[in-house]
Amino acid sequence: MRWIALMLAAMAALMARPAFAWGEFGHHSTASIAWVNVSPETRKAVRELLRSEQGLGTPYCRVRSLEEASYWPDCIRREGWRWAYSFAWHYQTMNVCRPYDPRANCSGGNCVTGQIERNRRILADKSLPAAQRLEALAWLTHFVGDLHMPLHSGDKDDRGGNDVAAKYGIAPGRNLHAIWDGPMAERGITSAVPPLIRRYTPEERAALDTGEVADWGRESWELARGLVYAKAFDRDPCAGGEAPKEVVWSDEDIEASLPTLRQRISQAGLRLARLLDGALSK
Repeated sequence: MRWIALMLAAMAALMARPAFAWGEFGHHSTASIAWVNVSPETRKAVRELLRSEQGLGTPYCRVRSLEEASYWPDCIRREGWRWAYSFAWHYQTMNVCRPYDPRANCSGGNCVTGQIERNRRILADKSLPAAQRLEALAWLTHFVGDLHMPLHSGDKDDRGGNDVAAKYGIAPGRNLHAIWDGPMAERGITSAVPPLIRRYTPEERAALDTGEVADWGRESWELARGLVYAKAFDRDPCAGGEAPKEVVWSDEDIEASLPTLRQRISQAGLRLARLLDGALSK
């Protein structure tokens, strides 16, 4: 009985932690889509950069593939004393009930859109040390995934849904952000037909790989308002009234949201592929 109690306590502690966008599985999937869809020249350049992994100085967080690179920025959070300056880079949340401003909440480039541009430029600069460019590759790969998660762009002054307690179906003990971060992403990716990780046709790429970084943030903000919060609150989140402290993300909400979630993962992977080709295929 004591062992069971310890296990339940550990699970509760894990579920109470603030969530990161998509989680490891979602980030790996985004990177895998990009890897399948980049040019051969880009894959060769990435492999060369991966040889400088030791220069990152993070043996506890390996970077031996683009998939591992995609999760490295979350993995290194365990050493907050070393990497805390980067924590604000993962998001650029704006209240969904106020006008959207692509330049807001990004002082000194300390937000997800600012860091995508910064690290794209570092990655493309062949005069810089390989380890520095590999770190930029990891940041860039991760942040493109983060930007496509709606709750990293839109919120209700609740830390992107982290402060909204939520049930996933009948399972309690989560929050709204964590639902999208973990079980929703895993369910959407694993149940997709055709699979999300594949070589996309030119027609598919033309439909999904659209816009620039600021556009991607606006898309996520709009989805946070019109999909995530609307379904969580069962009403227009900006119609007035106090926001609920706990919501139920029902089976109907899950099924209705999966097509959009799959689209965001696919868009993130294909748009990342475009950025990587632009930085490395020259």
